[in-house]
Amino acid sequence: MSSLNQDQMARRDRMGLLARAEPSRLEKLFPEIPVHELLRAPEAGAVMVRGRVGASGGPFNLGEMTVTRCSLRLEGGAVGHAYVQGRDKSHALRAAALDALGEAGSEQVAPILNALRAEEAARRTERAEKAAATKVEFFTMVRGEDQ
Repeated sequence: MSSLNQDQMARRDRMGLLARAEPSRLEKLFPEIPVHELLRAPEAGAVMVRGRVGASGGPFNLGEMTVTRCSLRLEGGAVGHAYVQGRDKSHALRAAALDALGEAGSEQVAPILNALRAEEAARRTERAEKAAATKVEFFTMVRGEDQ
């Protein structure tokens, strides 16, 4: 497998963050979609989700998941793509537009991504705290019969 360069890693991270964002929050942060040409209008479909036993075993088909994809080109020529979970066409369109702006080097993208990153970190922390609150400590008492 070839290694990714910095630009590819940044794009992968940006696309993942936009895909995981709450659609309503993304709409508030990015209400106006710039002028664009649709290369692939938002369309819903299904993808097969694969898993591995213990993260290292053989792959198996876990099931299908609904995704919406979109590709567009901005006036300046930058192309953006998005794949988002579910059927929200507006989410896919906004994510693709932000991806294209990121590819074009727009300074408009960084504050939006920073806000989404902070919110995602807060959600993960909250989830971890809830899980930690349910943790049970087990211990074994020695009865002394082996002495």
